[in-house]
Order: sequence, then C-alpha cells, then structure tokens
Amino acid sequence: MASTSDASSPLDNISDAGLQKVRRWGLWINLATFLIGYATGIIAGALLYIRGDFDLNQAQQGLATSILLIGAMVAAMLTGRLADRFGRKAVLGVAGALFAVGFAVSALATGFALLILGRLVMGFGVGIASALVPTYLGEISPAKIRGRMLTLNQLLQTVGMLVAYVVNLVFSASGNWQAMFWVGVVPAALLAVIAVRLPESPAWLIGKGRIDAAKEMLSSVAGAEGADMVIERYHHEDEERRREQAGRPEQKKGWRALLAPRVRPALVVALGLAFLQQAIGINTVLYYAPTIMEQTGLSASNSIIYSVIIGVVNLAMTILSLRLIDRIGRRPLLLVSLIGMGLSVAGLGVAFIAGLGSVILLACMLVFVSSFAVGMGPVLWVILGEVFASQEQAEGAGAGSAVSWLSNFAISTAFLPLAGLIGTGPVFLVFAVMCALALAFVYRRVPETKGREFDQIDSDLQARAQGKKPDA
Repeated sequence: MASTSDASSPLDNISDAGLQKVRRWGLWINLATFLIGYATGIIAGALLYIRGDFDLNQAQQGLATSILLIGAMVAAMLTGRLADRFGRKAVLGVAGALFAVGFAVSALATGFALLILGRLVMGFGVGIASALVPTYLGEISPAKIRGRMLTLNQLLQTVGMLVAYVVNLVFSASGNWQAMFWVGVVPAALLAVIAVRLPESPAWLIGKGRIDAAKEMLSSVAGAEGADMVIERYHHEDEERRREQAGRPEQKKGWRALLAPRVRPALVVALGLAFLQQAIGINTVLYYAPTIMEQTGLSASNSIIYSVIIGVVNLAMTILSLRLIDRIGRRPLLLVSLIGMGLSVAGLGVAFIAGLGSVILLACMLVFVSSFAVGMGPVLWVILGEVFASQEQAEGAGAGSAVSWLSNFAISTAFLPLAGLIGTGPVFLVFAVMCALALAFVYRRVPETKGREFDQIDSDLQARAQGKKPDA
C-alpha cells in the first residue's frame, strides 16, 4: 500500500483500533528482525570462548563471524522473487525455520566446520528477513505511520542484539557458548508458527488476482468502503501503467527491471545507502566490541559488560529515532547521524593511536553507536520501503539488502586482519573518511520521503539524478 501513489490514502483515515491492529502485525513481523540482531550479536561473546575450544586463528574467527553475512547476501538476492511468487507470510515462515536450524546446528557443533555450517544457515534466515520485512511492512502500513513501522525494523534488530549481549553475559561465567545459541531457537520457532497467522500483503494478493482475500484483509482495518477504495486505486494505477507501456518494448521483470532508466535513480539511492551504511564501520564496533575492549587489557567478562552498555545505548537511541522519523524526516536524521559518526570514529582512531584508555574508547564508541542508531541505522530500511514503485518493491529491497550484507561481509572479514596489519586506530580513521563521503552522497542524492506518496518521491529522485533542484 505504501508503494503506490495514492493507494494508502484511504487507510490514513482508519480507526485507532485499525491502527493498533496494523501495529501488532508489525511487531510480529519484526520478530524476524529481532532474530537478525540476535544472530549477528550472539557471536560477539560466544567467539571469546569458541576460539579457545576450537583453537581458531584470527582468519577463522573472522570467518565464523562473517560467513553468516555470505548466507544473508545470497538469500537476500533470492527473496524478492520468492516473495513475489509464494507470498510474504510464507517466506517469512521459512526464515523462522532457517533461523531455528542454524542456531541448533551451531549449538551442536563439535568443530569449526559444523559451526560454519550453522552460521551459514542462520545467515539464510537473516537475508530473507532483512529483504522481506521492509517490503511487508511498507505494504501493510498507512502513510502516516509508515516511517515508524519501518523503523521498527531497526528497533527490533537492536533489541535482538542487546538480548544477545545479555545472554553472552549470563553465560560468560561458565563459558557455555552452546547455551548462547540454544536460546535463539525459541524465538525462531515462534516466528515460524506466528507467520501462519499473519495477514498476507494486500498488494501481493491484488497482484495475484485474489481480490476477495485482499478485501477481507483490508476490511479488517479500514472497513468495507475503505477496502474498496484501496482496491480501486490499485486497479487504476495498474491501468495507467498498462497505458504507459502500450507500444513500448515488453517491460523487464525481476532484477532486470531495476535497471530501467526510470528506476535507476531509486536503485542508486538504495544501493549507495546500503553500501555506505556498512562502509562507515558500524558493525566492526557491534560485532567486535568485546574483542576491541580486550585490546585495552580488560578481561573477557568485563569486555562483554562494555558491549552490553553499547547495546543499551544503541536501543535507547533507536527508540528516539522511532519518535523522530515521522516528525522531522529522513534526511535531517541521516545528515546529523553522519556528522556525529564521523567525528566520533575519528576520535576513536586517535584514542587508539594515543593509547588513551578504555574509558575514552568507550565514550567514543557510545557516541558513534548513538549517532548511527538515530539515523543511518534505521533510515536505510525506511528508504528501501519507500523509494521503489510497487512492482519493483520486493526486488529493490532485496537488492539493497544484498549489497548491505555483501559490504558487511567484506568489511567485517577484513577488520581484524587489517587492524593487525596497520593498527586499529588507522582503520577507524579510514571509517571517518567514509562518513564524510556518505554525508556528501546523502546531501546530493537522497530525497525526503516523510509523508509523501510515491509520485512525489519519484519526482524528487529524478530531479536529483539529473543534477536539478528538487521541488519542495
């Protein structure tokens, strides 16, 4: 619904009860992003004990962390096509099953190879969830709460990561890393079960010609009249699209459709933000926080406590973003976020080089994570749910997600070896330079999407792509 130019407008007048129902659906859908956070965060503490049990070198430690990202990238590339064929809720259920299997295999691992297999399967679940959730939420959300609904993606991911850090801390005394993975099986199995009871996306149902099912879903939140209005506008938009395509070469489908000239500006924004979100180095801090803090002389358990502090701040600032994103907009949050990240990661690099101690390092890391959580973290997933037209939405979100995980993999895998080669401090200074480049990209290419329908967003995208000043 959010992807069409006017289709979401009738839903902006739905009752408070209808809005509450949509919000509940959003929370259950975002159980998948909770699992993303847990799956990516749990390795931070578990690795401190796994590396001793399996006698892992630095390269193996990096692979144990980053193989999940390869699985995520592969799955994200396939998710758009699968979601368009089988529906949003069915693919979400598959993600829950993959998470459960991945956690179980990791917990049962008796050696490095089995651990890698479990993390890879876990990564498939991560990739599906990251590509599917923005599309799913965007299609069931009225425009006036769309930003907050899409920000739930990052919020629940942050909650998942914080829970993972707390679980790490609980089992740190015994060093029971197997239990750290077993805990993740519970919410994963719950997601697989809950997905069966969630509503299907009305956009997908209408696209498949299942009008009665779409009307039933829409009527449950907007009433019969509102449902008819939404369906009528979908049909009207489809007819307009058919008239535009008349006499033109056959429209490309799937990934090839993203390369069409009219779609390219949205694709550049989606892929550019996805790459830059990782290139600024956030996940080197979130994944390796205990390892980084150990370099200052702290014990493993004390290092995990520092990571819990980082997780709490990450969650608090993501909640703040949730309150701000539909008030002040996406662009201001992105710009402020990148300025704060650039300054703090530069400070982090200087602190490492000068040997300023764990307290200064923690302060810089907290400002860095706070700045990310209020802007660059959640806004990417909001933008992925807003800059593509309905027919390219699933594939576009999948492409952005795939680039994000590929970039995440490359940077996370290279971080420890590169830090060993040139030093941790200089690596963080490189991230500061990337923050400056990201700031320039956002200023020039990323449109404001707050409270705007797709035709307005697309007009802004096209103007920026041509170097023109966008309409206010």
